[in-house]
Amino acid sequence: MKKWLHDFLSLFYPDTCAACDGLLQTGEILICTECRHELPFTQQHLHPENEAFRAFYGRLPVEHVSCLLYYHRHGRVQRLIHKLKYKGREDIGTALGHWTGLGLQEAGLPSNIDAIVPVPMHPKKQRKRGYNQVTSFAKTLAGYLEVPCDTSLLVKSVQSKSQSKKSFFERIATEDKGFDVQFDASHHGRHFLLVDDVLTTGATLESCGKALLRIPGARLSIVTMAMTYK
Repeated sequence: MKKWLHDFLSLFYPDTCAACDGLLQTGEILICTECRHELPFTQQHLHPENEAFRAFYGRLPVEHVSCLLYYHRHGRVQRLIHKLKYKGREDIGTALGHWTGLGLQEAGLPSNIDAIVPVPMHPKKQRKRGYNQVTSFAKTLAGYLEVPCDTSLLVKSVQSKSQSKKSFFERIATEDKGFDVQFDASHHGRHFLLVDDVLTTGATLESCGKALLRIPGARLSIVTMAMTYK
């Protein structure tokens, strides 16, 4: 969009911060400067034995796990993820993907990954929403790591109810199962980076990871946009 047209439209539809809904100032894009400074980055990509990695002890043989941000109820990150999931703001996934990609490059991960695999939605649920909220994040990471983003390898075969209003313990009690993997010999021995929006109990990622590890010789790493802070 040409600058003069953008400026004209901004008089009637001003750009607001995706994290706090305040007006963006000149030069600010998507998130205001104050919110950028206040976002709770985990820095887990620099610490291999981090809390997200430890969450999968005894559950999955993972090589790397990291989450970009901490997720607090009613906080900036919750507002970002909510808009990404329910308000069509896929640009938020792209922005979080850029930050995560830069971090993974810093950690030296790109040379070890063969493909990015986003956690899938059930086809009926995705048709209703119109998009998978993880896709823009996954595709941006794929660009940084210079590997393909495979959106057809994992399949959600059972539709589950939304977990957004469940408590932490209710989520544990209703593990999100029903994932399958569709692969051939070309997938054997590959290192997959499984990506999702928020790591809470790890149940969904565990189910997806177990499906991917049915592939002979498969290796697994996990990255998410955020993790709940308990």
